This record gives sequence, structure tokens and C-alpha cells, in this order.
Amino acid sequence: MDVARNADSPEPSRPALGIADESDPARAALLFEQSVAIMARLRAPDGCPWDREQSFDSIRKYTLEEVYEVFDAIERRDFPHLAEELGDLLLQVLFYAEMAANEGHFTIADVLDHLNRKLVRRHPHVFGEEASRAAGNRADVDAAVEGSSAAVLRNWDEIKAAEKRIGIPEKNAGPVSRLDSVQHAMPALAEAAKLGAKAKKAGFDWTTWRELLPKVVEETAELEAEAASGAPERQPAVEAELGDLLFTVVNLGRHLNVDAEMALRGCNRRFRQRFSEMELASARPLEELSAAELEELWAGAKRKLGAASQLEERP
Repeated sequence: MDVARNADSPEPSRPALGIADESDPARAALLFEQSVAIMARLRAPDGCPWDREQSFDSIRKYTLEEVYEVFDAIERRDFPHLAEELGDLLLQVLFYAEMAANEGHFTIADVLDHLNRKLVRRHPHVFGEEASRAAGNRADVDAAVEGSSAAVLRNWDEIKAAEKRIGIPEKNAGPVSRLDSVQHAMPALAEAAKLGAKAKKAGFDWTTWRELLPKVVEETAELEAEAASGAPERQPAVEAELGDLLFTVVNLGRHLNVDAEMALRGCNRRFRQRFSEMELASARPLEELSAAELEELWAGAKRKLGAASQLEERP
């Protein structure tokens, strides 16, 4: 594909807004081909010096940033911005794939092939059992899910488990923990919740959320005991106890059907709003105020924003 020529040519025509605009594979394929070619051009010997200098390690931090920017756009229902952020996230995929191709590992075509086969393999109820088998499914599942999301998830887990068993000689198969299915590559709060949910299936869990409240008090006391010494050599123990407290709180959220990540993001948002309100309400810089004055401003910000929130919720 001649990137220079296509970059100057008009963008593929847009259909009228509606279903066609949301699912036009031909237009998407054309634009995707152009994106792949642009990325290849940037990494070419006479391409962009910055892009050519990048490595997997140097750009991985940007990947995490882009994921959270997508997340933020979704929370704010900022759909025009979400389209842009999804493009930035896709750029990360193209970047990694092009670097891998440069080093002879794989290409973007391999990435797409893995994705397509996985989607067909894990959806026998949509594409048919024969197509699922052809795509590599080795699990015996019932494709007649009859509109049940629970049945779909059950089949998905069985097919996924069968994928992991393929190609592993029995003599090399060691003990497998049910927690092995919980990925390490996720935010720690989400990992903690998934670990607790998996352990629950073995009966290792608290019965109700109320049983977790004394556990929170216990973990807090243990943290206090370690932190009270103030000794630098006790810092690893302080960190461990704080981790235990966080793990307990995450599982309290799980029992209350509250996602800890969502709860913390909501708390962060409220803190931003209240702190900004404190800054607006104070006649002097906050750093010049006493602890009592700061606390009074904080309480006032909570009251003001809480009242405004109640007014917005009224029909």
C-alpha cells in the first residue's frame, strides 16, 4: 500500500449514521490497512527517529496510560473522546506488532489470526460446533445455550481450560491450583477480588459480609502494631500488613457486590471535587491554614456538594 498516496487521498466515504456506520467491515478493513502501513512507514529505516528508537519496554507505560484514558472516557460517557482514545489504544497494538515483526517474532496478521480463531473457537453457539472445532476447540460443551449468559460463560471457561491443556505432556504436568487461572497482569484490586472469588468455590471464604468487619479491625490492629515501631527494618512487615488490610477490604466489597476499583475511583472523584471546593472557599492558601481550619473547610465542602448532589437526583 502506498502510504503517501493514500494519506493524501480522501478518507473512505462515510455512510449515513446508523447501523451501517457502526458495522461497515469494508470501510474498517480499508482504514485498518492504512493504519498498518502508516505504522510500518514510521518504523522504516527512513521513518520517524523517535518511533524507530522505541522498544517494548519504552512504550509499555504508554499502553497503561491509554487503557486508563479509555476507561475515563467511558465513565464520563464522552463518546467522541472515546473514539479518539480507542484509536490511541489501537496504536499501541500496531506499535507492538510492528516491533515484533521487525525482530522476526510475529506480525499484525498473526495477532488478528489468533483473535479471530479464539472468537470462533469460544462461541460455538454462534458460529456452530464444526467451526469452533476447526478453530481449535477441544472441549466438549453444549452449544445450545438457549439465550443463557451463564451457559455461555460456562462453555467459555471449559474451552479456555482445554486450550491450556493442549500440547502439555502428561509427565510434565505438575500440581495445578485453581488460582492459576487468575491472571497476574491486572490491577491488584481486581486480582484480589478474583482470587477471593476463586477461593470461594473451594469453600474457603467468609459466609457473609458482616464476618469481614471484625477481620478489617484485626488487620488494622496488626498494621498499627507494625507501624508503631517506626523502625526502618520493619518496613517490609508494614507493607505486608497494609496488603492484608487492602485484600480484606477488597473481599468485603466482593461480598457487598461492590467493585473495589469502581469504589476507589468514585472516592478519588469525590476527593477531587471536595478539595477543589476547599480551595475555592478559602480566602487564603490552604497551606497557611491550621488543621482545624482545613477540617472545617472539608466539612463545608462535603455539605455543599452533598446538597447539590441531592438536588440533581430529584425528579
